[in-house]
Amino acid sequence: MEEKSTSVNVGGGGVNVNTGKGKPGGDTHVNVGGKGVGVNTGKPGGGTHVNVGDPFNYLYAASETQIHEDPNVALFFLEKDMHPGATMSLHFTENTEKSAFLPYQTAQKIPFSSDKLPEIFNKFSVKPGSLKAEMMKNTITECEQPAIEGEEKYCATSLESMIDYSISKLGKVDQAVSTEVEKQTPMQKYTIAAGVQKMTDDKAVVCHKQNYAYAVFYCHKSETTRAYMVPLEGADGTKAKAVAVCHTDTSAWNPKHLAFQVLKVEPGTIPVCHFLPRDHIVWVPK
Repeated sequence: MEEKSTSVNVGGGGVNVNTGKGKPGGDTHVNVGGKGVGVNTGKPGGGTHVNVGDPFNYLYAASETQIHEDPNVALFFLEKDMHPGATMSLHFTENTEKSAFLPYQTAQKIPFSSDKLPEIFNKFSVKPGSLKAEMMKNTITECEQPAIEGEEKYCATSLESMIDYSISKLGKVDQAVSTEVEKQTPMQKYTIAAGVQKMTDDKAVVCHKQNYAYAVFYCHKSETTRAYMVPLEGADGTKAKAVAVCHTDTSAWNPKHLAFQVLKVEPGTIPVCHFLPRDHIVWVPK
């Protein structure tokens, strides 16, 4: 890759996609919503439960809890609302759940299937029935489900396999980008600034970080995706560059998916967009 292109830096316990701009360490990524996607740990003492309802898996219906409590609710918006001056309330938090990639050779030797769960739990000293066990089980279950119509999916268990998959689906990759924010802030109003940039008009591979014992990404390739880099400015002056992915064909999505419930639109009628949380990556073709 040329020097100006993005470097994917795997270190510090997490995946850091460095776009090569800004001060060293100044490109903290954002996680819109706490401990990862689709997991609600409830209130202290209130018991813990896992929402099997990853908002980026379009087969799922949203639960009532998710509609009212899920911090990802604010992620979804309509493409026509993505213009300078538009405002939305967002919470960019730093993810405390760091999981590093395993080397390719190591990852290949470790089972990753629901029928091998006891062996997997044993290997990573995870107690069956615990929150971590439930999260890992959900990740494997989602990975084993068929892709929705019009998309191809793949769960990458190493950085090499994620790069290989992206290149195999896109040919040449121009860049890998993720959302960046200057600093962690509470939920606040962000205004879209001038300079919204379209990165791809049709196909892209989007990889969503999953909750697991090591870094696993749920990647899906779509031919009906537009990706944008959206400059945002918070009410407190914090600047962010958020990756927005717009789906131009939502006809195969679950009609009760979170996006439709939040936006009050029907499947297949109008492009639906969402910001990518921290540690999620969009691979853009050349």
